Amino acid sequence: MLKRFLFWRVKHINNKNFTLLVSGVVGVLAGLAAVVLKESVHFIHNWLQSDTDNIWDDWRYIFFPSIGIILTVILSRYVVKEKLGHGVSGILYNISQKSSKVPPKKQWTSLVFSAITVGFGGSVGLESPIVVTGSAIGSNIGRITHLDYNRRSLLIGCGAAGAISSIFYSPIAGVIFAIECILADVSISSFIPLLISSVCGALVSLGLLGSDVLFSFKLQDPFAASDTPLYILLGVISGFVSLYFTRVTYYVEPRIKRIKNYLLRALIAGLSIGILVFVLPSLYGEGYDSIKMLLNGNALDVFGKYHYLYQGEFAQAFIILSLLAIILLKPVATSLTIGGGGCGGVFAPSMFLGGVTGFFVALTTNFIAGENIASLSNFTLVGMCGVMAGVLHAPLTGIFLIAEITGGYTLFLPLMLVSAISFSTISYFEKYSIYTKKLIERGQLFQDDKDGAVLDKIQLQKIVERDLKTIKSHSTLGDLVELVKVSKRNIFPVIDEEGQLLGIITLDDIREKMFDEEKRCNLVVNTIMHKPPATISPDESMKSAINKFQRTGSWNLPVIKDGKYYGIISKSGIFNAYRNKLKKKTIIT
Repeated sequence: MLKRFLFWRVKHINNKNFTLLVSGVVGVLAGLAAVVLKESVHFIHNWLQSDTDNIWDDWRYIFFPSIGIILTVILSRYVVKEKLGHGVSGILYNISQKSSKVPPKKQWTSLVFSAITVGFGGSVGLESPIVVTGSAIGSNIGRITHLDYNRRSLLIGCGAAGAISSIFYSPIAGVIFAIECILADVSISSFIPLLISSVCGALVSLGLLGSDVLFSFKLQDPFAASDTPLYILLGVISGFVSLYFTRVTYYVEPRIKRIKNYLLRALIAGLSIGILVFVLPSLYGEGYDSIKMLLNGNALDVFGKYHYLYQGEFAQAFIILSLLAIILLKPVATSLTIGGGGCGGVFAPSMFLGGVTGFFVALTTNFIAGENIASLSNFTLVGMCGVMAGVLHAPLTGIFLIAEITGGYTLFLPLMLVSAISFSTISYFEKYSIYTKKLIERGQLFQDDKDGAVLDKIQLQKIVERDLKTIKSHSTLGDLVELVKVSKRNIFPVIDEEGQLLGIITLDDIREKMFDEEKRCNLVVNTIMHKPPATISPDESMKSAINKFQRTGSWNLPVIKDGKYYGIISKSGIFNAYRNKLKKKTIIT
């Protein structure tokens, strides 16, 4: 039936219109996946809380994160046999290195594993796993309908847009996120599929959940121009908090992963998170409930069973110090969750951290001034935008997400200001986002180098030239001359009896000798050959191969496979492949 449909589609629907139709389907499926994930996490939370009035008075909650991470590790490593990590980074890797082909199991594994991890209190977010799910849906629909690389990439972006749009009921932010974080190059015509997918995701969320979206808030305080200096300060602080979050992630994750036993690692990470949660209950799960408490003026509820400590003459000072502790420890909890084997992302933790940072700045300002000169709710919301813009390197996503969450553009000016300052601050220290840094350092992603991005899509295996005539090392110059007569190339690899490369002879090397009868009979090939300046493996990266051409100044380099001569790669072959790839570079036409 699929073949019949595809044949019918080719005859009646062109690629452009078919992509528009499929983008809507991807948006709907991504929206459904987001709803399923959200309800699954709520079900687990309610199940864990079913026999207790106050979860923070229940000592068992120290062990719940360990249970969630251990279950995730067992299922991922021993049942599904999939390695988890930062989900969005994996999608970017698949786009860059795997021709936008995401493994089919990614359509459900991230959903299941993140529900378990976050449901049991892992200090990570659901956004990245649902983006992975939506992107995998888009990629696999593109694959089974035989769409090319460019359209598969676009459908991956559509899945991401539909997922974010559905989670927050924020269609504009969904499109912006796909452009800033997923798709490297987007043409004007690519906006239409992204818009369709984002709208479909939002409609699914609205139809199934109504107003019960993940996070929303109605603004109560207006923006005052006199607060601009404070928002500038918040922008700078948000940038440094973003930097702190990023650096802690890079520090903690590798160190917890040094524990080779997966179950022991999960247990230690989970218990560490449980202890942190027991001391600071707001570190449990995503943290959106705590942000809602701050926005609604219930700051003491953020501290759970310890709220009685925040009373008296120094109550406000204790709250400020506790908020600072949350800011310092949330990145640690998030890194432990991911490094320990849990499934989740940094999207929600960055928003949570930003909200706490904004509230901290406003509360500290009011405490120092002795009066309420800064709106706690406004600074909380703008802080969410600032830290998210810094951590994800996605300033526009932060601006439009908070604008849509609040249902208006009252805070648009401070959102733009804080987002720009935070992004500029962290960019001075960290050029790349938490999603892309490791990929770029490993040469697996070319974010700013467009030429490198095109070259990286060329597979060396496919441009190896194998029509060269080889000659044995003990042969004479006369034998080589006979090869010259039948060869169309001017390069002759010299090999031994086992096929190993010993050297290279070019036509220039023998031009003056080949007409000397005595030398043709007596001169042995291994005395006139020369060593190649470098060799290339067919599995080598294009970046490495280009570096060897630049370092040696050669026009041709031999390829060695399994220790034996395999062929050559030439600069002209690379240029031809580059030109062909460049013709196909446009995302959609």
